[in-house]
Amino acid sequence: MSDEKAVAADLDSLSTAELHDRAVKHARDHHDLRFLWELLRTIPAAAASLGEGERAEYDMMHSLSLLEEALHAGEGELGQALRPVYIDYLTKHGGK
Repeated sequence: MSDEKAVAADLDSLSTAELHDRAVKHARDHHDLRFLWELLRTIPAAAASLGEGERAEYDMMHSLSLLEEALHAGEGELGQALRPVYIDYLTKHGGK
């Protein structure tokens, strides 16, 4: 058995809650926004597959609301409070 298959088999033996907690912790610790965004994109489809249409719609709208908030977080007092975050990011990533 390959190492990857062995790891997958070990992970498959964990509870769903443990898998969730490990995956989210790893993504947070490694700043893996791509995984977290993919999770947010997948939750509504998973809810819909369970016949939970209202939850799927709510989850989708909530995710979009958070994205919209992030896109406009440069305005007003919130924008002022986030200035150090923007400066730190742009300094580290060569932004001008």
